[in-house]
Amino acid sequence: MYLTPEEEKIINGGRGATYQKAMEILTALGDIYGADRLIPIRSAQIAGVSYKTIGEAGLEWISDLKGKVAVPSILNPAGMDMECWQEMGIDRAFAQKQGEIIRAYESLGVRTECTCTPYHISDNLAGFGDHLAWSESSAVSYANSVIGARTNREGGPSALSAALIGKTANYGFHLDDNRVPTVLIKVEGKLRDSDYGALGYIAGEMVGDRVPYFKLESTPSKDELKYLGAAMAASGAVALYHVEGVTPESGKYKNWVPDESITIEEKQMKDVYSSGEPDLIAFGCPHSSVPELEKLAQLLDGKTVKRETWICTSRFVRDKNPELVRRIEKSGAKVFCDTCMVVSPASERFSCMMVNSGKAHKYVPNLCGVKSIMGSTEACIEAALRE
Repeated sequence: MYLTPEEEKIINGGRGATYQKAMEILTALGDIYGADRLIPIRSAQIAGVSYKTIGEAGLEWISDLKGKVAVPSILNPAGMDMECWQEMGIDRAFAQKQGEIIRAYESLGVRTECTCTPYHISDNLAGFGDHLAWSESSAVSYANSVIGARTNREGGPSALSAALIGKTANYGFHLDDNRVPTVLIKVEGKLRDSDYGALGYIAGEMVGDRVPYFKLESTPSKDELKYLGAAMAASGAVALYHVEGVTPESGKYKNWVPDESITIEEKQMKDVYSSGEPDLIAFGCPHSSVPELEKLAQLLDGKTVKRETWICTSRFVRDKNPELVRRIEKSGAKVFCDTCMVVSPASERFSCMMVNSGKAHKYVPNLCGVKSIMGSTEACIEAALRE
């Protein structure tokens, strides 16, 4: 892989050990995947934030780094609400370690808004055609598919390395040839809301890491595209998809002839849904947007939840919408920031969680050790209100 004189200087230790290690990680990935060079990135989104997932070894690794990121960089969700952790049921020892992780990233110049939806916070992190180094699977899917930016699904260390250098290796979804769809998916029936998460749950299992092109009978909103991509990234490894007439790159492939075609029937999606008696109802995987908070506020107005109910969102969205938060919390539901039900140990004390997210439905049993059932947003609220 070609390196500029400045890049050669960095990999030889000319800017210190932290930048040298970062360059070694980037060039190793480039060599593995056949990259020709490093390319500048607009932003980085860094996973490996929750103490639940990275533990003491991760904290030690981050704390040893000395330097500053070269591009705007933001964190993935942490293991707790950084302000209301006691309300979540987090113990003090965990909170202390989580705080150390956040401070270590902050010392590197990383923005400490902990969210899987950085596109809700700022339009300056990603635009059409921009090269990025993002690591959270649903954020990667959204950036590639809905925004039309270009990023691979980075690991936490590689995203942080790219943030420090301001570049990433030129391979994978940074290249035109790898953004071409590889399988057609025809979807029967009109979809709405969490149906897109159910579709993604099924489609991801079917296509793995391929690039699907969807023909739908309905037109999804941006939040519905978020549900679709998040679920496919969880049940499979889809990092880029196209929706005919909706996503920004779909028009390139109007005359594309697929080698394989799959049909998904409405019944298959309905079969993802199930009923039960949850002791936690959780929304916000990925983090809830303003329209999602508006819908939840409307459904909860004048009502009182009878079961533990969480809504997870970014602190930016929460702080910008105090009246929506007030209406939601008046019902007894709790709005948490910086974290989600998947990466926080707080959810592990429950026995059954109900979600409206295909991604959470896939991850909760394995990562939290909790039974998961999935329903529409309305069904989840009905369960929350039930005695």
